[in-house]
Amino acid sequence: MHNSHRINQVLLTFTDSFKEHRNDLSAIMLTPEKHLWLGSDETSTIERLSFVDARNFAEQKQFHVAEFIGLPAPEEEEIDIEGLAYADYYLWLIGSHSYKRKKPKSKHSDEKNIKRLANIVSEPNRYIIGRIPLVDGELLPSCQHPKHPDIQLTAAKLEVTKQGNLLMEALADDPHLGFFVKAAIPGKDNGFDVEGIAVYQNRVFLGLRGPVLRGWAMILEIELENSSPGLLKLKNIGDDGKRYKKHFLFLSGLGIRDLFLNGEDLLILAGPTMDLDGPVQVYCVKNGVNLRENVLNYPKPVLDIPYGNRDDHAEGMTLFRDIAGVPSLLAVYDSPAKDRLVGDAGVLADVFKLKLK
Repeated sequence: MHNSHRINQVLLTFTDSFKEHRNDLSAIMLTPEKHLWLGSDETSTIERLSFVDARNFAEQKQFHVAEFIGLPAPEEEEIDIEGLAYADYYLWLIGSHSYKRKKPKSKHSDEKNIKRLANIVSEPNRYIIGRIPLVDGELLPSCQHPKHPDIQLTAAKLEVTKQGNLLMEALADDPHLGFFVKAAIPGKDNGFDVEGIAVYQNRVFLGLRGPVLRGWAMILEIELENSSPGLLKLKNIGDDGKRYKKHFLFLSGLGIRDLFLNGEDLLILAGPTMDLDGPVQVYCVKNGVNLRENVLNYPKPVLDIPYGNRDDHAEGMTLFRDIAGVPSLLAVYDSPAKDRLVGDAGVLADVFKLKLK
């Protein structure tokens, strides 16, 4: 076993109106002003918590994505935010891009529940890849770049289409992913499901929770350019004019739950693709921003993350050295165990010591 050395816990305190969503946090990111930005996979909002002390973040402020980026469906339909990233005064967010299968509920009869299991839905807001200017801890529709006044920062999203967005269109003919995309296989059934985003200069890396192909997980790399105000399109970056690159990683059969950039290395939070508890591990991909295509990558696990019995599923991570004072990660959990819930609206996140070899 690798170390799962928890050094302490951090209390995240939300407002009463958000308290139910402390149970479905799916993305987290620490920015230089010591704000924690969080996404839930059940809402279309982004939450900001402020630093109180090394073990407390509070004073929640909520931002509605729809006020910055036009959503294809009403705001009540979740974006299913699964990843956040920060680069050059932009906050980036990613929806899951996944189909979902209805789950059985104990209040229904078996017959009704078996019918529910045949019900598959796709929601347009889940296909958002977007960026919003983030300056001095505030999200803005547009503003001047703080260091280059001649550059205008603007909120934008990858163009949405009937198939979801331009990326889904591009993947429809892919030899590895096209079948999953066209067959509308739900994310938790090893279907297509994006759960992490990392941004390096002009390149955007998307971690796939699924599909995992014969034990191999995948990262998609794309580059975006402006197509019209508020909209982005894919640049041709592959050898044969493809609009994406694929990277294959062996994570012991796990899929990707989150991505985080540490300099030029990629940190991967890996967990099961299917609706299972664990194992959950952090991997480090050395020089991960410069992965070559058509290479099978075997990154090293650097940390084991504990998981519960039908609860405590680590979904988001962010580097935490600036707060903890030592190389460390902060992890938040979906379906947190009862002993993580504090008061009416608080939840405990874990800080792990990070030994990067």
